Amino acid sequence: MNTSTRPQLQITTLAGGIGGARFIRGLTQSDLVGRECDVTVIANTGDDIWVHGLRVCPDLDTLMYTLGGGISAERGWGREDETFTTKAELGIYGVEPTWFGLGDKDIATHLVRTTSLQAGYTLSQVTEALCDRWQPGVHLIPMSDDRCETHVVVDHPEKDSRAAIHFQEWWIKYHASLPAHEFISVGLDSAKPAPGVIDSIMNADLVILPPSNPVVSIGTILNIPGVADALRNTPAPVVGISPIVSNAPVRGMADACLKAIGVETSAAAVAQHYGARINGGLIDYWLIDESDSAAIPEIEAAGIQCIAVPLMMTDIDATGDMARVAIDFALSGN
Repeated sequence: MNTSTRPQLQITTLAGGIGGARFIRGLTQSDLVGRECDVTVIANTGDDIWVHGLRVCPDLDTLMYTLGGGISAERGWGREDETFTTKAELGIYGVEPTWFGLGDKDIATHLVRTTSLQAGYTLSQVTEALCDRWQPGVHLIPMSDDRCETHVVVDHPEKDSRAAIHFQEWWIKYHASLPAHEFISVGLDSAKPAPGVIDSIMNADLVILPPSNPVVSIGTILNIPGVADALRNTPAPVVGISPIVSNAPVRGMADACLKAIGVETSAAAVAQHYGARINGGLIDYWLIDESDSAAIPEIEAAGIQCIAVPLMMTDIDATGDMARVAIDFALSGN
């Protein structure tokens, strides 16, 4: 796509929480990128959950707080200088879920969201209003305004039977230690892309899949009707960054998710899971860590152009340098 008539490079990203947020912060806040970028972020909402009557959107909030300068640097989620007095009081009352902790500052965000949703506003409209405060520097939109929650089928230890539990329960309460038999998107049958999702992919100069979980973050977004087709058909190049380094997730428990869908935990296997666009898949280019450089021939044999670079997001500048390489690699056509 010709970008000469545009003042900024139009970039669309699909993202989950911590990994996606840190990559996009490097993309937008580092001087190393070397380009003026107008960034749209399509956020996973499959992790969304009702907690104590409040609608919680973990990935949307992690993106908003990280890009807006309010994230807890130590945890990577929730607010900086957070307190958990309300959580402790609810625990004393014995109110479940005790395993899901809402911080006192964070509750304010969820109260605003819940009140607005109950007043009839869409999640997209509420997210835009919340971003007016945080000024994340990107166009942050949910993948859908409709309910599309990820549930996990497991052998439930408390029921002695196979059952579907909310992704958050599997992830936080059980630390993904219960083998997952299947991931189910509750509400997917009636879910539609949120306004702007398809257009942002089709009108982009570049689409990036950051190092987010390929199954329950980016994978969930791709399940929304029309999104995968838009990736296949956009005139923009599509570049992905591996969330796997040396056969292990950079962060989180993506290996447990990949195992559930029969995909090996390796940079090459995740690239082939996405597939090459020239063969009906989703990506054109793939960045892997230098430690996995031996996998380049296998990835390129699958029709995906590949390069090995440092992928550890140790700080904003390191992440910005990685983002710059991804942009230059994809736009150069090499």
